Parts: sequence; C-alpha cells; structure tokens
Amino acid sequence: MHIDQEILSSKFEDNYHKAVVNITYTYGWINNLLRAEFEKYNLTYQQFNILRILRGQYPKPATVNLLKERMIDKMSDASRIVDRLVQKGLVTRCTNEKDRRAVDIRISDEGMEVLSKMDVEFITRDFLRQNISEEDAGKLSDLLDKLRG
Repeated sequence: MHIDQEILSSKFEDNYHKAVVNITYTYGWINNLLRAEFEKYNLTYQQFNILRILRGQYPKPATVNLLKERMIDKMSDASRIVDRLVQKGLVTRCTNEKDRRAVDIRISDEGMEVLSKMDVEFITRDFLRQNISEEDAGKLSDLLDKLRG
C-alpha cells in the first residue's frame, strides 16, 4: 500500500519529505513485525542484537564498548541490556584476566540455544518476500546505503 494511503495524507512538501515519512513509517512497521517474534522468546530487539554480536564473536569475549560500536541502535544502553541478559542466563560476564578493569562478556550455551531456535522459526526474508523480490530487496538495500552516503 502506498504511504499516502497508509497515513491517510497526501500533503508532502516534495518527494524528499515523502521519502522521509515513508522510511520512518516503514521502520515502525518492521519494528512491530520483529517485536512480535522477539516477544516469543522474552527478548527485545536490542537484546537480540547483542546476542547476535556475541554469537559472531564466539568463542572470543566482547566488551561493552565493542557491543556499543556494533549495535544497530546506537542509542541503546548496552550495559543495562547485558545486565538483563545475564539475569536471563543468556550471557555471562567475568573479569578479563589480562586487564582487571575490563569485563568480558560471552554468550552462554542457553543464549546459543535461543538463537538457534530463532534461526529456524524466524527467517527475516520470509516477511519481506511476501511483497518484494530478492532483486528488489537488493536494490532497496543499495538505495539505503546510498542515502546514508
């Protein structure tokens, strides 16, 4: 459906304004789809993002600073998110052996198991392919990269 039909307004200053509204609206639409999937595992998108980063680092540990650098949502409080994941048993935290001031964060076996289940049950492309082809998804990604410069 076109953005003007979705928001019931066609009053855009120009196509740049329309594109910004459309990107913002689509961000919310995707977030709602993802939120429903993450809630099945009692996770937020930010927690999921950290688990994915830690799985990519495995078996090497990560620091909170590394997590902050690599997170998609740069406004997130990585320390608090890690605290919640520790409480859930999905990550572990321990003092770095070489630098006692640093804290190593690793994904736990339980965290790996949760991600493995999610890999099977929730495949991102499934909700995109209903409306756009893989070629169009590539073009969209290229346009978004171009937008960010």
